[in-house]
Parts: sequence; structure tokens; C-alpha cells
Amino acid sequence: METYYTPDDLPKFEQIGKDAPELAKKFFDYYQAVFSEGELTEREKALIALAVAHAVQCPYCIDAYTQTCLEKGSNPAEMTEAVHVAVAIRGGGISGPRGSNAKYY
Repeated sequence: METYYTPDDLPKFEQIGKDAPELAKKFFDYYQAVFSEGELTEREKALIALAVAHAVQCPYCIDAYTQTCLEKGSNPAEMTEAVHVAVAIRGGGISGPRGSNAKYY
């Protein structure tokens, strides 16, 4: 099975701004601000990002936030719980009003 995902590409992420450096700088400044310590800790934000990465099924984000969670002091049990929250919400979406195109009335 072919996939566009290549783990070797992850370190090249910052190159996405090479053709639009001003926009890239604004994006990375925003990104940095979002993940900085605030009402939530950086560790908590990394756990949220890991859960969202699983929900949107982005292998690059899963790799990146798995590493970030570990660097911020999360343990595998916390990371697993965060991913299960995403799975529960994503799975619940199937049975919710927007998760199905079927009309029952």
C-alpha cells in the first residue's frame, strides 16, 4: 500500500514557508503562541494536540506530538487516555446527527 507519509519528511516541516516566508512567519508565531504556557500547561496542550492528531488521522502530527508529549513529561498512560478521548468523540460522531447521512424520519 502506497502512502504519502514518509517519516523522513517530518524534520522538513519548517520548509513549508520557503515560498511564502512572511505568511510562514505569521503562522509559526501564531503556532508558538498557541502552544505556549497559558491557562493550560504546555504538557496539557501537547496531549490535546496528540488527541486531535489521532482524530484527524495525521501521521506527521501523531509522530510530532507523541515526541512532544514525552518531552513535556507525559507518560504513555496519559497519552493513551488522551487518544481514547479522541476515539470516543470521533466514534460518537458516527451516531450523532452529523455523523450519518441517513434520515430516519
